[in-house]
Amino acid sequence: MPNPRYDHAKRSVQALGPADQLRLIAELVGRLSGELDRQPRRSLLELQGLGKGVWQDVDVDEYLRRERSSWDG
Repeated sequence: MPNPRYDHAKRSVQALGPADQLRLIAELVGRLSGELDRQPRRSLLELQGLGKGVWQDVDVDEYLRRERSSWDG
C-alpha cells in the first residue's frame, strides 16, 4: 500500500548529497536504537502451549503414519 509521507521523505533524502544522507542515517539509527532499547524484551517461553488445542484430538501415531506415507509420493 503506497504511503505518501514515506514517498515524500524518500524523495527528500534522495535530493541530499551522500554525506548528508549518511549523517541522516546515523541520526535515525541512533534515535531508533534508543527506542528499541526501551521496548521490553520478549521470551521464547511466551509461546509455550500456544496452539496445543490444535493437536488435542489427534492420534500421534496415525498422524505420523499418514505423514510418512506421503513422503513416498
